[in-house]
Formats: sequence, structure tokens, C-alpha cells
Amino acid sequence: MRVAVTGSHGMIGTALVASLEQDGHEVVRLVRGTPSGRGEVRWDPKNGTIDVDGLRGVEAAVHLAGAGVGDRRWNDAYKQEILNSRVDSTRTLVQALTQLDPKPRVLVSGAAVGIYGERGDEVLTEESPRGAGFLADVVEAWEAEAEPAAAAGIRVATVRTGLVMGPKGGAFGPLLLLTKFGLGGPLGSGRQWWPWISLDDEVRAIRFLLDHEVSGPVNLTGPTPVPNREVVRALGKELKRPTLIPAPSFALHLVVGEFAGEITVSQRAVPTKLLDAGFQFNHNTVQEAAAWLVHHQ
Repeated sequence: MRVAVTGSHGMIGTALVASLEQDGHEVVRLVRGTPSGRGEVRWDPKNGTIDVDGLRGVEAAVHLAGAGVGDRRWNDAYKQEILNSRVDSTRTLVQALTQLDPKPRVLVSGAAVGIYGERGDEVLTEESPRGAGFLADVVEAWEAEAEPAAAAGIRVATVRTGLVMGPKGGAFGPLLLLTKFGLGGPLGSGRQWWPWISLDDEVRAIRFLLDHEVSGPVNLTGPTPVPNREVVRALGKELKRPTLIPAPSFALHLVVGEFAGEITVSQRAVPTKLLDAGFQFNHNTVQEAAAWLVHHQ
């Protein structure tokens, strides 16, 4: 299969491209600079330009590009960049895909569980209404930009990814490092539900969606969400380190600013659509995912 991938140098994108290429698929990487490698196609989502000819023959696309929500301290300018990077890139890609003849049969487009906002102990499926907050607004706008692809006859799955347990980047890179030094502990109250998923299952789920007739929003989270303190405890157990020192909410705000509010929200999201479609997780519990993560660090 010939698959276009944006965000191919990020944590998820890197792992996805490696998985696809290992199985013999041809990957077309969309890059912002001058193409320098095999299979690279230039695009400039900020200005809405893309090399459409380079996408001809693409049967599927996976859109993962967007400014990292935890990469920098939030201010008004960076929050605008978080929004624009997702809206502009999705619009640019969708406009290109709908021009192709034949069109690709599927687009798996990024989204996030942030759309649900703070929800306490409520179990969140893909049918749950959106919540409130900055990230909820971002994800709603982000998903809306993929709708014209569906209207053009392309199957679209918007993947509402949770907290990806990968060895580098995301929320777990720093948490893994702190835990190694015996400094890991619950974040905020530790009682908030964390919708974790291993990087391995994240990639497998995206590939599952390329091949199975699932469309609309899809929660990419592990099958058994647990409170934050249980996630931290699982890491500590695998690393044989204590996880007793909590990081109070006010301390998180001092370190990372407004983003701390997103780290400590409670989102008990479950992957109903994936499970109903027959997807089988390699890591069904957070302890299994923690063991995989520590082994692959």
C-alpha cells in the first residue's frame, strides 16, 4: 500500500513509518523543507501549499502533524500556534487528497481525548459530548477540517489519542526519567483518570483503522483506564523505584504554566469503537504497558 504520512518525525509518526516500511508498504512523507530523501513530498501547511503530484497513487493517508501541546510553556501566541498548526495542516492535506483521481480510500486524522475536558469519573465513549476548555476547542476545530474528505467519499477516522506511553517525548518521556531517579510520584491529586495507551498499541490501532471499515471519532486509549497514581505506581514497579513524592498542582503550574491544568484533568476514555471492531490490544493493563515501555526505553 502507498501511504502518505504527516508528522513522520514525531514519536508516533516515527514508529508508524518504521512499522509500515517493515511490512513492505511504501511511505510518502510530507515534509516542510526541501525534500532530501526517498519518498519525501514538500508541503507548507501554514501557507496552504502542497505538491499534489507527489501524492498521486496514495491509497491511504495518516495525518499526525501539529505543534506539541507540551513542548513549550503556553502563552497566547503558542496557543494560537497549537490551533493553527492543526487546522491549517488538516485543511491543506484534505484539499490535496480530494483533488486526487483516484482519491485515497481512507484518511486517519489526528485528534485527542482533550475534546472531553474535565469529566471526573464519567466513562467517555466516542458518543460522549465534547467538554469545555482550550484543548476541547482545538480538537473540535481540528476534526471539523477533516469533514470535507468524508463528504468527498474518503473514509475518515479521527483518532482521539490519549496519553501515549512511549520512551521519548509526550508526557511519559519526562515521567520515565523522573521515576528512574526515584522522583516519580502522583501528579496533582493522583485520582484523575489517565487514558493511557502504549506506543506499540497506538501504532497497531492506526494500522487497524487503515484496513477496517471504522469511521468518525475513535478513542485511541488502552482498554482499562486507571487513575494517575496507578500509572505512576506501575512505572515505579517496573523500574524498582519508589513513587511516593507527589507533584502538587500548584507546583506543576509553576513549572509548566497553564498546560498543568490539562495534565491534571480526569478523562476516563474507553476505546469502544476499536473493541467493537475486533481490535485486540497487546497491552490490556497499565502494568503490561509499563513493562513494555521500560523494556523499550
